[in-house]
Amino acid sequence: MNLTPKQQAFIDAARERLGTDRSEDLVLTRTQVLEVAAAVGQKPPQWLMNEAAYRAGRGVYRIPGEGGTRTVAPAAPAPVATAPAVKTAAAVPEAALAFHTGALIPERMASYVPFGCHNDIKKIVSKKVFFPVYVTGLSGNGKTTTFEQVCAELGREFFRVNITPETSEDDLLGGFRLVNGETVWVDGPVVTAMKRGAFLLLDEVDLGTTKVMCLQPVLEGKGVFLKKTNAWVHPAKGFTVGLTGNTKGRGDETGKFVGTNIMNEAFLDRVPLTIEQEYPKPEVEEKILLKIMELNGEVDQEFATVLVRWADQIRKSYADGATEDVITTRRLVQAAQGYAIFGNRKKAVEGVLTRFDRLTQEAFMDLYEKLDAPVVKDNLGAAPGAETVQSRSDCPF
Repeated sequence: MNLTPKQQAFIDAARERLGTDRSEDLVLTRTQVLEVAAAVGQKPPQWLMNEAAYRAGRGVYRIPGEGGTRTVAPAAPAPVATAPAVKTAAAVPEAALAFHTGALIPERMASYVPFGCHNDIKKIVSKKVFFPVYVTGLSGNGKTTTFEQVCAELGREFFRVNITPETSEDDLLGGFRLVNGETVWVDGPVVTAMKRGAFLLLDEVDLGTTKVMCLQPVLEGKGVFLKKTNAWVHPAKGFTVGLTGNTKGRGDETGKFVGTNIMNEAFLDRVPLTIEQEYPKPEVEEKILLKIMELNGEVDQEFATVLVRWADQIRKSYADGATEDVITTRRLVQAAQGYAIFGNRKKAVEGVLTRFDRLTQEAFMDLYEKLDAPVVKDNLGAAPGAETVQSRSDCPF
């Protein structure tokens, strides 16, 4: 390749940034091209981005290494009626997937308040040891968020894979894809996380079928054999796995979590730690709501207190079997957000109750109004000594 000094400076900076040897092909995404250009004080390199010879796919660019294994020339059109060539996993550099460290580290949530299993998860992730952990619990109690925010706090790359009944080995480990007219192997999120030493979260794992049994060697920390490419992938240091589910993998008898399955015991036995996550304690939940209100510019301490007491009493009724539904922390956050938008407490509460059947809506709203009535009276100028929200414990269940 005959390069100008400016072009060579760009390539040298890109190789240093990506850690590639001069003999290797240099593959960059559009984002990486712009980042390198900015770093060396150049404008976006049109010589690279507009030249078909350098194109390796949509938004992906390849500069051949100096070993002479490739020449930079426009690719000849594929002959008609000829099957596309099949490339192995090695032919699809990681950069072609547009992954870069900054994009894989979650953003920190200003409203996040650590509770529950946070400290245990943080110890595991911070030690960079392989130690899978399964966190179970009712919906909306912060299981997924805890994993995500621990990685955000520690600056760790985070891969979240949502498991469904349709999730297959191809989805998880990778498969052959048609890229730029050729059939190439593309690593799945599990293999990519292993290679990068990242944290892998299998979210709602109890929705999966026996197809997720392909992950058994991954859960052993020994690596995985990709039989379609005849390649063995070893996990890099720091790689570990988190799992979440509304059940413990033994099915759901309540009918609330439709689609959850009884999981294979051999699969579950490979997870050394299982944690049952409860809803936050009232004082923690109130902190969460106040942070949400503050971020939305509408802080109401009394409303936050009422919401927390309301949800707490409903959960106790649920535990006693008096009601079949529960108010989750996620629902309380939504009520706080609704209040910031509409400026009306009752409207905000009605918004999170509409999904329930009519009788449940009425019962839950009745309890809310009894708890919030003293606060409303105080706001309207009730006489001193009137009953306060802390003194009420009425429950319609």
